[in-house]
Amino acid sequence: MFSTVLIANRGEIACRAIRTLKRLGVKSVAVYSDADRNARHVKEADVAIALGGDKAADSYLRIDKILAAASESGAEAIWPGYGFLSESLPFAAACEAAGIAFVGPTAQQIGEFGLKHRARELAAEAGVPMTPGTPLLNALEEAIDAAARIGYPVMLKSTAGGGGIGLTRCADEEALRNAWESVRRLGEQFFSDAGVFLERCIDRARHVEVQIFGDGSGKVIALGERDCSLQRRNQKVVEETPAPHLPQATRDALLASAVRLGERVSYRSAGTVEYIYDAEQDAFYFLEVNTRLQVEHPVTECVTGLDLVECMLQVAAGDDLDWARLQRPPVGASIEVRIYAEDPLKNFQPAPGTLTGVVFPDEVRVDSWIDTGTEVSAFYDPMVAKLIVHAETREAALAKMQQALDATQLHGIATNLDYLRQVVATEAFRSGQVWTRFLDGFTPSASVIEVLQPGTFSTIQDFPGRLGYWDIGVPPSGPMDDFAFRLANRIVGNHESAAGLEFTLQGPTLRFHSDAVIALTGASCPAALDGVSLPYWQPVEVKAGQTLTIGRAQSGCRTYLAVRNGFDVPEYLGSRSTFSLGQFGGHAGRTLRVADMLPISQPRLVACTTPAPVSEPQALDQALVPHYGSEWRIGVLYGPHGAPDFFTQAAIDEFFS
Repeated sequence: MFSTVLIANRGEIACRAIRTLKRLGVKSVAVYSDADRNARHVKEADVAIALGGDKAADSYLRIDKILAAASESGAEAIWPGYGFLSESLPFAAACEAAGIAFVGPTAQQIGEFGLKHRARELAAEAGVPMTPGTPLLNALEEAIDAAARIGYPVMLKSTAGGGGIGLTRCADEEALRNAWESVRRLGEQFFSDAGVFLERCIDRARHVEVQIFGDGSGKVIALGERDCSLQRRNQKVVEETPAPHLPQATRDALLASAVRLGERVSYRSAGTVEYIYDAEQDAFYFLEVNTRLQVEHPVTECVTGLDLVECMLQVAAGDDLDWARLQRPPVGASIEVRIYAEDPLKNFQPAPGTLTGVVFPDEVRVDSWIDTGTEVSAFYDPMVAKLIVHAETREAALAKMQQALDATQLHGIATNLDYLRQVVATEAFRSGQVWTRFLDGFTPSASVIEVLQPGTFSTIQDFPGRLGYWDIGVPPSGPMDDFAFRLANRIVGNHESAAGLEFTLQGPTLRFHSDAVIALTGASCPAALDGVSLPYWQPVEVKAGQTLTIGRAQSGCRTYLAVRNGFDVPEYLGSRSTFSLGQFGGHAGRTLRVADMLPISQPRLVACTTPAPVSEPQALDQALVPHYGSEWRIGVLYGPHGAPDFFTQAAIDEFFS
């Protein structure tokens, strides 16, 4: 085994590799960009070397910088993880030329399987079933002729594509004509290769892949299959093993074909052979080979008991593999979900920012790089964590995953956590009847309120607020007019500790993405729901899609909005109230901003820390409604800042006059 290994990656996969290296007693070397200087993998590694720059092109994709870091640290090997340079032929070749072991397949294998048309040729030679398709195409007219022979719909693919980039379904000739230049351009832009080819498109197809492992000398084994059919824009969302409803004879043929392909090239290290599975015809077809560890490899590790990172290191070091252990059949079922910092309500656009609350359950495997306070950068892939469960049966694993998702808390930025809860709960997934385009027609509900305009100094507060910390420099936090705030919660039936909104002089404009019951109290501001005037001091039903607009205070200063169940924000020093000067509490530790998504508490979830409502919504007795006049009498105390260091005697006299 090596004594020192450099990890040419970041995020949860880098943290995962560091744990394995520590267990093996191998010195770990992390590299990092400027944006990742405080990242977990930097803190956990034995040695951390700065690459400089924020973008991947200036850091994790710089072969020269990574090789220089390996030389500086004395690393004998480089482990590439996935993404970045993990499937780079020039990088693997450069490692070999520098006398540093590349912990993965050979450069030749990466090069051949990296070109999809060449991968199809190798698969055909190994007798792997192929979908009708073409070699590389030179012209649009050639593609049109080929598509007519194959039959529509067809998939137009970039030969060097990956991650769903350069992949377009064409239902007819017009669609093919429209996609031709776009797919070629994407291939050139992302992979420096404009080559394209066609394959028949199988609608309602499933995506099934086989994990293979080889010693580089001709011995290859299959470690079971994974179903990765739940995808969004060709990116996997949920993965599991074994694949549900896959006949045993089909499974055996699938694994055998993957092994034949690996043996055909004397495959070295971990790799994945991906297939399209036509459930109606019970037929599978070759898709591609990924010459690296997959994001979803933990489900295979759960059912096999293997550490695939360790296996990769052993092969790269020339150590003997425990083939008896590798050949043990998988046990049980495992499911993984990918958690992204992205906003499902905004077409899943990335949502960088600071995580103000992170809680994962203890009883499941969590591969992650985040903690409370982690800054999620806009420079990299937005995946922040993976939850992985393992149980004796798929039904038990499903129940365990639902419980794990319900117990997970992520605050401060938008994530797909609630989206995953709903996906896993669908009948189609629970019955194992999903396909690669299933999520295209899935519309999740969203218990959030979107901030279109924030108003003036609008914050989340709770009662009694944050008390008892003056001695450490934290003044009391909470609603200024706590009487009106508490009445708002009472009107909607909330527990008195539920968090609500406070506005100062000018109210916000809010869009509701779910049905809700609200109450407005405090200083009177004109309020309208889709243009219809709203009353204060009584419950109001709001429908999903409606917009609430609150104007300027006509009397008084602070206005309050309570929503039934309260706002789902984490407690900090015993309170959910915002202390904006200290940058903690409330939503992201600050006043509201345009495009903020304010989650409404869901008491049914284990992760919810807000008590459930205690009564039904009801209007307030008019006798309890406070009166806010326009004339105020202010009491003044002479404090320490009246000293001459701050004010002259003449100024003090003027103030009191």
